[in-house]
Amino acid sequence: TDDGVTTGSPISMLVRNKDQRSKDYEDMVTKYRPSHADATYDAKYGVRAVAGGGRSSARETIGRVAAGAIAKKLLSYYSGVEIIGFVQRVQDIEYEIEDHDALTEDMVEANIVRCPDAAIAEKMIQRIDDIRRSGNSIGGVVEVVARNVPSGWGAPVFDKLEAELAKACMSLPASKGFEIGSGFRGTLLSGYDHNDEFYVDENGRTRTRTNRSGGVQGGISNGENIVVRVAFKPTSTIGREQNTVTREGENTTIRAKGRHDPCVLPRAVPMVESMVALTLADALLQHHAQCELFPRDFLFGQQNAAEVGVVPNRLGKRLDLP
Repeated sequence: TDDGVTTGSPISMLVRNKDQRSKDYEDMVTKYRPSHADATYDAKYGVRAVAGGGRSSARETIGRVAAGAIAKKLLSYYSGVEIIGFVQRVQDIEYEIEDHDALTEDMVEANIVRCPDAAIAEKMIQRIDDIRRSGNSIGGVVEVVARNVPSGWGAPVFDKLEAELAKACMSLPASKGFEIGSGFRGTLLSGYDHNDEFYVDENGRTRTRTNRSGGVQGGISNGENIVVRVAFKPTSTIGREQNTVTREGENTTIRAKGRHDPCVLPRAVPMVESMVALTLADALLQHHAQCELFPRDFLFGQQNAAEVGVVPNRLGKRLDLP
């Protein structure tokens, strides 16, 4: 970049970690942390980065968040896409959002737990603090909404938009589950109750009155808000003694030392936002390359592009020829 503007060459970002405490990991040179990647990394590679956890540490997500910031800007320039995440649940303390269109970043950033509801946020903070004092950890759910995503992004079979979003979000450290729209709760409804009925709004756009589909139908965005939720497990590295084994296969115990989050949820919000942004940016580029070289009606029998003029998309987007 030069003076805040990209020059056309690849963008490179480097973050140096100057606040490390390698001595906190000395016990883990020979001992495996339960539910951590220590044992599986050894099984695959025969060697691992002990201090800090290497690539199994959430520190690696700083690159995703940095790249996600660029993806967010691209999406915003294209169609005003806004991507906002928040902590939806910590253990059994849950916040049910009523209106995704009313959600703002200021609401999310108003407290350290990143929950838009102040009263529920205080309960979450207290629960996390209680768990921290006991040397334990807890998990929960991050919810993300992507607004102003145009209809038509995604693919119908193997590269469905929800499949790409799931893969991206499930690649994050400590992620254990993914939902879009109604998710698993949708299985409790009948088809009649679950279907999102169509209507035509005052601008002639085909819309849905509800959004149980989560903004994606048939693997392709439908122009409604895209709503996803990602479940994160309790942090593996905890300050309580647990049974484990050594690299040599001997039974032993381990108790973690140093700085380890009792709950990853507040830190996970920008991580999930970034993976959603990167996935949608890919979908935008793929859609443009595949479907916007020529208007659809031109491909379906018109003599030339000039006769087409303006091609309406029934879900609201218009293609205006130069």
